[in-house]
Amino acid sequence: MNKARKIISILLLFSLVICLAVIAIETRTKIARRFYDNLIMDNWNHYLPCEEFPSETEVRSIVQQHQDMILKIEQVHPGLVGVETNSSTCPGKADLLIWYASHQDRLEIETILDSKTFFGIPYRLQNR
Repeated sequence: MNKARKIISILLLFSLVICLAVIAIETRTKIARRFYDNLIMDNWNHYLPCEEFPSETEVRSIVQQHQDMILKIEQVHPGLVGVETNSSTCPGKADLLIWYASHQDRLEIETILDSKTFFGIPYRLQNR
């Protein structure tokens, strides 16, 4: 019986170490979250911390300067695609939230953007 307890203890300790390693990896890479967002929710997120967001003023200025691109994105599916300045996550800072109705809309938007930023502004894609 003593040998069985040792084996169980070793297995539990090994399981705990594996769980902690998985948590550490997920915290840094967000692999599981990215998988869920992309394949299940059909979303894309930049996962940046607030410190890396540009100022809300800068975002609004870039959006104003590139209204032609905003209109092109919104014309992918009029009324069902939109671009919003999002400052609710990080006060004083902002990113862009681009929402759409279907995966096909997302593909067309990604083709238009052809970058992981909107003229240097991080954006998130959200299927609504």
